Amino acid sequence: MALDAKWQEIIGERPAAMSLAGLPAPDGGGGGGPDLKAEVGPWHSAGNTAGELKTSTASSVTDLDTANEGVAGGTAGFDSTAALTEILGTWKTRLGNVRDEAGRLEGALKAAGRDFGERELDTQRKVAAEGDKQNGQSAPKKEG
Repeated sequence: MALDAKWQEIIGERPAAMSLAGLPAPDGGGGGGPDLKAEVGPWHSAGNTAGELKTSTASSVTDLDTANEGVAGGTAGFDSTAALTEILGTWKTRLGNVRDEAGRLEGALKAAGRDFGERELDTQRKVAAEGDKQNGQSAPKKEG
């Protein structure tokens, strides 16, 4: 049984048409439009947001320290002093973990965007060169 027929039997509908780089399949199959759009911008935007989170979290750790200066001296003898100190420590640890993860994500997201953009341009060049070969033209020279 063909894959399309098996898919239709299991799922109850025909599978979506597929194409590569918005080009129709050479044998006339597929033929879907370029419905997948991916851009570099959102990766960089997400990286910038992670960077902002890193900065604001680092600022929050400083604010916690500032707000808690002198608390131990002002609450000496109270049972709550130890609890406040413990809570401060756990919040600083949590915020530090968020800050560190946001910093890691900032770099990873921006790198993913950069790498995606480079690969996208390379793929576009290769598709254009292949099209030129099929049309009997020489391939354009690679930039850079």
